[in-house]
Amino acid sequence: MTSAKSARRPHHWRRDLIELAALFTAVAVADAIANLIGHQPDGPYLLMASAVALAATAAFHTWWARRHSHAPPSDEADVAPVWAGAAGGTGTSAGEAEGTGEGGIVGAGETGTTLWRMRTTVLDAPGSLAALCTALAGLRVDILTLQTHPLAQGTVDEFLLRAPASLQAQELSRKIAAAGGASTWIERADAHDLVDTPTRVLSLATRTALDAAELPLALRQLLGRCTIHSLPAVSVTGRATGQSAPVEGVLEETVMRLRDPSGGVISVERPYLPFTPTEFARARALVELDARLGPRVPRSEDVLTLPEGNEITVRRADQGDLTAARAMHDRCSQDTLGLRYHGPVADADRYLDHLLSPRFGRTLAVQTASGRLVALGHLLWDGDETEVALLVEDDWQRRGIGSELLRRLVALAEEAGCDSVYAVTQSRNTGMVAAMRALELPLDYQIEEGTLVITARLSSEGAARPSAPTERARR
Repeated sequence: MTSAKSARRPHHWRRDLIELAALFTAVAVADAIANLIGHQPDGPYLLMASAVALAATAAFHTWWARRHSHAPPSDEADVAPVWAGAAGGTGTSAGEAEGTGEGGIVGAGETGTTLWRMRTTVLDAPGSLAALCTALAGLRVDILTLQTHPLAQGTVDEFLLRAPASLQAQELSRKIAAAGGASTWIERADAHDLVDTPTRVLSLATRTALDAAELPLALRQLLGRCTIHSLPAVSVTGRATGQSAPVEGVLEETVMRLRDPSGGVISVERPYLPFTPTEFARARALVELDARLGPRVPRSEDVLTLPEGNEITVRRADQGDLTAARAMHDRCSQDTLGLRYHGPVADADRYLDHLLSPRFGRTLAVQTASGRLVALGHLLWDGDETEVALLVEDDWQRRGIGSELLRRLVALAEEAGCDSVYAVTQSRNTGMVAAMRALELPLDYQIEEGTLVITARLSSEGAARPSAPTERARR
């Protein structure tokens, strides 16, 4: 479209000739009147009155011309703010916007801003998205990204917004409702949400492909705040649980059930916000990727030197280490196993297959130079919480192995985006209590049914501190 600055109006020479002729005629008439009146007794007063009348007439003409001008608009005419996202501007329906729209609404330049994630449902009709964008423009809000989730009736539009810090969520919700949005949901966002959706999904797929233990974490990051449970088909006692789901999965408003490739069901719950078919399809694609790749655990090893000079190797463990883990159980005392499992020691072996499965978390194993397994550290996904647990063979206790495992597990939890980790133990388990305190993280202590629950709140400063032994990496 040609701009106003590039469209010059044509110059009319006839208008100039007419204006000159009118000017000369006016001068001649004024001179004749002045000669006629100037010789009268009241001539000077009449001339002054005439001058005032002419000035008033000229001012009235100028005002009238400006008020009723038919000239084109000026170059600096006001233009309504327009959203420059994937929808293509105003007048575009929500259903026509596809993928992630990036851009902004003109006029949000405050330095103090807040990031919001907003989701609202609109009619799939032309102009519905434009109405939302106009409402946001009136609040001086930038649209950073936009996703559309088509429904059978209407469309769910999900925005990432940068708003003035003074704008409250209630006011934003009222404006969206007035613009036609329904079932609006708003929460604070952070800088991690600035990554566009295709990039984030590809990153999560890559993490899932490299490590089977990443699937629950990838689903949580893909779907936002939600609770994920892995429900096995067979319990630790060997009984069938009856947990199953069809291959295509099941979507029920705020709950989705997906078939676990390793058996059982992956249940995802988000009570505060229903899942859309688009989110369900993305989650199912991640699970299908995990199923096609099969069992896999990154094979990396770190060789550490203990203070007394012995070398140990720390590596990831999986169900392939089940035989070695059971042999370590046989070498552990009844008291050590009792402190670890808080129940009948005879049932300890039944938990190993469950604990070593990457579906339920990550396990670190410690083995000696001869290849004997002497310690296990577990990071377990427990719904929307994370548990840490340690088992160190009696002859290798009090050498810093438990503290080293715990530091690494906490670093893995922080890397996975967990806010906290908790350990369930007994007050007489001084080794575990000391290891948790050595993390130098904020700790909460709680007694539940005779057991001690220690919760560590993670932070970038506290996690992943240097370990005591000297380390050299071997990949």
